[in-house]
Amino acid sequence: MTRPNEFKALVVSETDDKQYLRTITTRTIDDLPAGEVIVQVRYSSLNYKDVLSATGNPGVTRSYPHTPGIDASGVVVESEDPAFKPGDEVIVTSYDLGMNTAGGFGQYIRVPAGWVVPLPAELSLREAMVYGTAGFTAALSVWRMVENGVKPEDGDVLVSGATGGVGSIAVSILAKSGYRVVAVNGVVDEADYLKEIGAAEVISIEEATDTSGRPLLKGRWAAGIDTVGGEILATTIKTVNPDGTVTCCGNVASPDLPLTVYPFILRGVTLIGIDSQNCPMPIRSKIWDKIASEWKIAWLEKLTTEAPFAQLDDKIELMLQGKHRGRTIINLLEA
Repeated sequence: MTRPNEFKALVVSETDDKQYLRTITTRTIDDLPAGEVIVQVRYSSLNYKDVLSATGNPGVTRSYPHTPGIDASGVVVESEDPAFKPGDEVIVTSYDLGMNTAGGFGQYIRVPAGWVVPLPAELSLREAMVYGTAGFTAALSVWRMVENGVKPEDGDVLVSGATGGVGSIAVSILAKSGYRVVAVNGVVDEADYLKEIGAAEVISIEEATDTSGRPLLKGRWAAGIDTVGGEILATTIKTVNPDGTVTCCGNVASPDLPLTVYPFILRGVTLIGIDSQNCPMPIRSKIWDKIASEWKIAWLEKLTTEAPFAQLDDKIELMLQGKHRGRTIINLLEA
């Protein structure tokens, strides 16, 4: 498979007055960082971390100009590693992709072979990006919860941030696996959407948040999948039943956790942090195989908006305005 030297990429540039400008421009393969595998990107997806990178967050991206995009699926065009050959369909997510390494918002990426996952046979390149890092994080959260012993008959599972990418897919995987899901609805009323993708019950942010300062509350949940952090995570931990499990993967509400140790030492609650970025490859491959098989969502398209590359900046603005739901995938072939 041949590849051109030039390609299109979204490039974020920093101005002298610390403004960040996003333009789709021409780059060359020589501009890409070192790595053993060159991939022609067919699809990427839009994540909150991409928006942070695209708006100059130094905790995500240290220097500019830069091409964000923490997710990519595509076809290998060159490989120095015998594990991959031209024509192989692959997934690249996490690690440093799109953070300080030019990412999936370019039509080509060059990455270390250790970052590359062969596309499972049951999954298309497009479907892989409907899941992307968000879907992988959701699946990893559910897997860790299940591995910790939570069964459907144990009771309800609370999912916060349920209209977002991670939350939506977590709701769907849990429902498909037989769990009764209670979803936390956001500022915009999306109750119908949440029930359509698998939630048995929908509650408001206010109902999911306790600010009384009490160290423990009445148990309500067998487990919680938290994607937002802050008061909602603290409340979830305080309202999980004895020996329950809570997973935590985000901090969009707050990185702070206003909590005492009582849920842990009086109820035996387990809090599991989810690090999808540096997840070891054996577990990463196992989770992608589950996504492609028993956890594959039949109603995947209900979660999905596809946009051509030219509309990427518009989609970033929607997420900045809090008007984004589900998953947005970017078709890099439609430049």
